Amino acid sequence: MSFLSSSLSASRILWRWARIPFLIGVGAAIGFLTPYTFYLDREVRSRFDDLSWEIPSRVYARPLQLAPGMPLSAEMLQIELAAARYVDDPQARTPGTWHRAGARFTIARRGFVYLDGREHEKRIAVSLADGRVSQLVDADSGAALAKVRLEPARIATLYGALQEDRRIVQLGEVPPLLLGGLQAVEDRDFKHHHGINASAIVRAAWANLVAGHVVQGGSTLTQQLVKNLFLDRGQTFTRKLNEALLSLLIEARYDKQRILEAYVNEVFLGQQGGQAVHGFAAASEFYFGRDLRGLGPADIALLVGMVQGPSLYDPRRNPERTLARRNVVLGVFRDTGLIDDATFASSSKQPIGTAANATLPRDRYPAFLDLVRRQLKQDYPDTELNSAGLAIHTTLAPSVQTLGEDAIEKALAGIGKRGDAVETALVVTGARDGEVQAMIGSRDVDAPGFNRALDALRPIGSLVKPFVNLVALAQPQRYSLATLLDDSAIDLPQPGGARWRPENDDHQTHGQVLLIDALAHSWNLATIHLGQRIGVDRVHGFLQSFGLGRDINPNPSMLLGAIDLSPFDVARLYQYLAADGHALPLRTLRGVLDAKGRPLSRYAVKPGAGDYTTATRLVTHAMQQVAINGTAHAINDVGLGNLHAAGKTGTSDTQRDSWFAGFTGDALAVAWVGRDDNKPTGLVGATGGLRIWIELMKRLPTTPLVVPQDGIEQAWVDPQSGKRSDSACSGARELPFATGYAPTEEEHCPLDQLRQFFGTSSGQ
Repeated sequence: MSFLSSSLSASRILWRWARIPFLIGVGAAIGFLTPYTFYLDREVRSRFDDLSWEIPSRVYARPLQLAPGMPLSAEMLQIELAAARYVDDPQARTPGTWHRAGARFTIARRGFVYLDGREHEKRIAVSLADGRVSQLVDADSGAALAKVRLEPARIATLYGALQEDRRIVQLGEVPPLLLGGLQAVEDRDFKHHHGINASAIVRAAWANLVAGHVVQGGSTLTQQLVKNLFLDRGQTFTRKLNEALLSLLIEARYDKQRILEAYVNEVFLGQQGGQAVHGFAAASEFYFGRDLRGLGPADIALLVGMVQGPSLYDPRRNPERTLARRNVVLGVFRDTGLIDDATFASSSKQPIGTAANATLPRDRYPAFLDLVRRQLKQDYPDTELNSAGLAIHTTLAPSVQTLGEDAIEKALAGIGKRGDAVETALVVTGARDGEVQAMIGSRDVDAPGFNRALDALRPIGSLVKPFVNLVALAQPQRYSLATLLDDSAIDLPQPGGARWRPENDDHQTHGQVLLIDALAHSWNLATIHLGQRIGVDRVHGFLQSFGLGRDINPNPSMLLGAIDLSPFDVARLYQYLAADGHALPLRTLRGVLDAKGRPLSRYAVKPGAGDYTTATRLVTHAMQQVAINGTAHAINDVGLGNLHAAGKTGTSDTQRDSWFAGFTGDALAVAWVGRDDNKPTGLVGATGGLRIWIELMKRLPTTPLVVPQDGIEQAWVDPQSGKRSDSACSGARELPFATGYAPTEEEHCPLDQLRQFFGTSSGQ
């Protein structure tokens, strides 16, 4: 009894001494925690009330639109599918897969959002024959299809400072198995706890002990979200306290749906270099190249399993460990009733598959993207481009770009040693719409830096001659393709007392020649005489009307191409000819969608009125002769005569620059070859730029050029006099003229007509 009394007395004495410090401590804790909790609550509300992330904008190529009859090769189709990260699968049933059987392709198209709305998943069958689509049908029903749009390839990502790859989704866009499986593996009491769950910690510890490795985590999903959004990765007491307080506050203020949606979009699931992958939607694209809704149970289990350690279970580096983890997660799915035994058995036998080659889409096409950024800056600031989650739809055709890259490599290799020191650029556009389908700014096609396609200003040489002729032919009462030009020597005074004595490339003069032949053979002297007749200032004014923003030399040397332009500038000029005399700006953008898939901008192009359409058709006819028997006759020689292409070679002084610009019925390509140090290359237009153009057109399915005949009439002429002749006369040539302006004065040839008459009679 005395012992008990002594103990009580000691306790009273201890409490008497400790009471004041204890109460002070409690008061201090309350005094600190109360305002601190209010501070944390304000932070939670500021972050969650307007929950947003720095979402990179994604840049897409144009979607390939299939239709019966369109030019398309198997090679091009496979390039397009590879660019869009489609996978060859004999079944071709899962969205994002395809398979080829002979000339027939079966494609399981993914769903995607384009400028005019959502395109749903669809299985199609495409048959090819003779370089064209011969049949297009629904692969499931067999019904014929008029056209089908394939998903565009993602070609670049415009990141902000955080370098985070993320795609925001709502819970309705997430497979139920993923939502249920995530809770089953990471937080089974998610719907019932208030942010922290002591029983879950105990249960996870026991499960991990029994399994011999980690199979469950102890943190709630709310705690994991707090770690990602608010805290660092430290393990201090203060951090743990903050984690608990923040979790309780989030649960008190927001419903479970809001918290789960934030988690699904925030969770860290991988890394590639400096780019971090956040959220299940981005991870689905990163690891499987598919939309989240297209994932099967095995794929979903892999992603859910990676939550515990994206580096530990990285399928690229640790495929065996990842496979084991995925199967453990599948077992949890089965044990909790999310999948049945049959699904577990089949899913656990599947290999990791495409995840083994996980990668973020690599930013390629630096020259093209350079132009995209320049055109975007007119409407969007950098901050919005890099963080607003925009979907930027461009005009790039991956297959055309790839074929262009291959053409450059092959052409330069064929030049031999001369090709070792040269650089190059290539611009390819749609002949009728002005869309830039491909752009290459260096022989090292993936190298960023100086973009020669846009910024290399080089003399264009004879590429200017079609426009000199166009200015003349726009006056049909004075000039036609049958106009005789003087190809004689020229000696003009220059400022300072010098003399300008230009020559033809063959160092010969050719007397009186037809205008069409002067252009086809690129005779300098005849072109200068023509330019002087129509007026150098007139040619200068016409070139200035294109608004290239370059200084154009107004002197007579301009008539031979003493004008410094970039390959892109040249493409703008030649687009006028390819578009049948209609002014057409070149564009890389089709439209922009916001982060929710709503249209922000559409970039439509309205062609000009076409004031010189007839003259353009006459020039185009003359440029077709360039490819038949003129300076670009190699086009015809290699078997591409069926394209009826129109084009022009160009060479600057002392062979420093080699050019070719030419177009078919639906494709315009401008190629340049030269040295950065501006030294001679030893190449002319026909041995440099033309080689690239030919290599491209050998593999690019394209439509032959058919020159419209509206406003055109045909007449036979005598090439010596340019007068109207008869088809029976020796050497007579049939040429097009502006309607009403064919020669009326005739050059008779009675002996030829008699020979034809008697030859015909005796044959009968």
